[in-house]
Amino acid sequence: MAGTGGRPGICPTLLYADAKAAIKQLTEAFGFTELSVYEGADGTVMHAELAQGNGVVMLGSKGRGGVFDTAMKDAGPAGVYVVVDDVDAHHQRALEHGAEILMPPTDQDYGSRDYMARDTEGNIWSFGTYAPEIGG
Repeated sequence: MAGTGGRPGICPTLLYADAKAAIKQLTEAFGFTELSVYEGADGTVMHAELAQGNGVVMLGSKGRGGVFDTAMKDAGPAGVYVVVDDVDAHHQRALEHGAEILMPPTDQDYGSRDYMARDTEGNIWSFGTYAPEIGG
């Protein structure tokens, strides 16, 4: 079953004009771990998986063809929230790698501490301590 045994139940999926640059920023500035990258013969990123904590984001190159690429053709930027333990250290890493910070680390009324950044292609990434609990 998805969401059990170390497998996330939801994986945001993004397409980038320059997927290799996105992978570089996500790993270097935002601390993701590269799990896999599958490239086409021309170097197009057909599919990549990057992990952060117990979550995964999947991404690929725009214009690679297929149903998902066609469906996402006119999609705008997305927003993704990622749970991190140390918001201030994570923010510092992002700053050191030149990430565009939209909101510095901020304590929220609901108890979270988070910050917000924009990636190289306009997607909004929020990193914070708030972790929703799934009832069970």
